[in-house]
Amino acid sequence: MSNAKRKIVIVDDVKFHLLSLKESMKRHYDIYPAQSKDELFEVLESVKPEMILLDINMPEINGFEILNLLKTIDVYSGIPVMFLTSQKDKNVVIKGMRAGAVGFVFKPVTEASLVERIEDELDPERHIKKTPVLLAVDDNISTLTVLNSLLSSQYKVCTLPKPEHTKELLKTLVPDLFILDCNMPVLSGYDLVPIIRKYPEHLDTPIIFLTSEGTMDNVYVAVTNGACDFLVKPIDEDILRKKLELHLKDYMMHRQIRSCHLQ
Repeated sequence: MSNAKRKIVIVDDVKFHLLSLKESMKRHYDIYPAQSKDELFEVLESVKPEMILLDINMPEINGFEILNLLKTIDVYSGIPVMFLTSQKDKNVVIKGMRAGAVGFVFKPVTEASLVERIEDELDPERHIKKTPVLLAVDDNISTLTVLNSLLSSQYKVCTLPKPEHTKELLKTLVPDLFILDCNMPVLSGYDLVPIIRKYPEHLDTPIIFLTSEGTMDNVYVAVTNGACDFLVKPIDEDILRKKLELHLKDYMMHRQIRSCHLQ
């Protein structure tokens, strides 16, 4: 069994920061410092790192521009990039996450917290736990079967044919997104929204309504009743996947912002 350390590249134009991080992190990882874009790409010619820690404010080219450049090069595009910055600004976080960063670490940072953040992102077990959980509520079993068939390879899909059991299920399940049929007996999708929103962890969890009538009136009713989007039956797989990806990305990004305690 190999005892090789993971390789981490740290990019920061301030040499003192680089040396300090290398010294504090060397017992955990093989650290490769770079003070510029050119030095970063020199390192990448001979090292395949598990992660790049990237400062944002640097002369000549900033961290966002470097990340965008990495994403255009196939051999480097899959390397996780985490921003290491003192900018505790939610707009900076939003810009970074949309550019493809896996997260942010804010300076000053302790050795323990930095290692924890890196391991959180690189630990395969954590990625299993992070698989988004979808809860689909529909009294039509066929619809639930279709959703499960289409999405189970990418998401953890939980289905519920009896909407009146939603409250009980939410005691043990924390979905990252809800798919609710509009018209169901006992409780409609509209009825379920205020029930879901009473849970603090679901104040802004994405809710997508399913409807068989995609009229503007129905869309308006769906949005005003707390849905972020809607899908028209029969379900189009491409549209479904694009909507899920969009809303889950935004939700995870805003959850990242909250976790940083930004104002």
